[in-house]
Amino acid sequence: MKSSKTKCVGILTAGGDCPGLNAAIRAIAKPAMHEYGMRVIGFLEGFRGLVENRTIHLDDKMVSGIINDGGTILGTSRDKPHKMQMGNKVINMTQAAIDNLNNLHIDCLVCLGGGGTQKNALKLANLGVNVITLPKTIDNDIWGTEISFGYDTATSIATEAIDRLHTTATSHHRIIVCEIMGHNAGWLALSSGIAGGADVILIPEIPYDLNVVAEYLKERRRWGKRFSIIAVAEGALSIEDAANTKEPEPEKEIEEPTEGLDAEPAYQLVQESIASRIARQLQEAVGVEARVTTLGHVQRGGNPTAFDRILSTRLGARTALMLAEGEFNKMVSWKNAHAQPVDLNEVAGKKKLVPPDDPMIRAARMIGTCMGDRL
Repeated sequence: MKSSKTKCVGILTAGGDCPGLNAAIRAIAKPAMHEYGMRVIGFLEGFRGLVENRTIHLDDKMVSGIINDGGTILGTSRDKPHKMQMGNKVINMTQAAIDNLNNLHIDCLVCLGGGGTQKNALKLANLGVNVITLPKTIDNDIWGTEISFGYDTATSIATEAIDRLHTTATSHHRIIVCEIMGHNAGWLALSSGIAGGADVILIPEIPYDLNVVAEYLKERRRWGKRFSIIAVAEGALSIEDAANTKEPEPEKEIEEPTEGLDAEPAYQLVQESIASRIARQLQEAVGVEARVTTLGHVQRGGNPTAFDRILSTRLGARTALMLAEGEFNKMVSWKNAHAQPVDLNEVAGKKKLVPPDDPMIRAARMIGTCMGDRL
């Protein structure tokens, strides 16, 4: 058994769930236990379990046979230590989290999560806690990594949904608007829209002109195309909405949740969705029946794809090596087909959006896909 600078490691999953979490937990725990002789402790339900000291001992039996399971065996929550709901009060419970880590003799806390989790982990690191993070989100918007686990599975799910919508759209000669998650990043809608052969793809990074989209759909009908599929990201904006959108003030920055508009306040549920609004407006402008399909949480569920299982395993195994070597306060990123550590200070608080000249956008335009901004 190899020597290790870490004797005991804690693991938690925070934020929204996604496929690949269990594969990552497994890939961290197995080498930590068998290669380096570490004790592995799991915290239940994210940072809340850390604050409330709710733990589970992760042994070989616990982490065996879970690579293909969706969700997380540890459970998750969107709570954060410095702003935790305790009864009817919001309290800074950071010191309780640190005390629990010290009492359990945990040398490093591994946090699996999205953008908000990276920031919460950095706050602990700045207070002297050794942390390592892994990038988890279907949105693929974490800075410093080319891809996050969960994204490939969600892309496959959304692509299959678009595939299925083609048959009903063709049969009824309809416009079908498919709303896809991604919060304020368009990666998921863009990739699944291209893979599913969507005719129009609308993403937050490219504000759309409804007149352009309507004219494009009319042109398709003149070509003899009797149906159209529109893939729209949940955060898509019209050019009018984009012009009226203000940058958030620093003190009002949203930290967590960051994954999916389902994480926003409940009043969002009673508002007209972006997909419903677009469908209504296009039906009026084009004179063709329009229908809406909102995929929602379906995109976050189910078993991870082979790619996500491999990605999670490689990121997790690299984490175990970093634990053994005492390389802390880093996020394990995926760059140039390798798992590589990147300083957490360079990641936390930043969001990776789709560049306007991204190769996927160029490819989509070349094959005739309308991005909503020009014909």
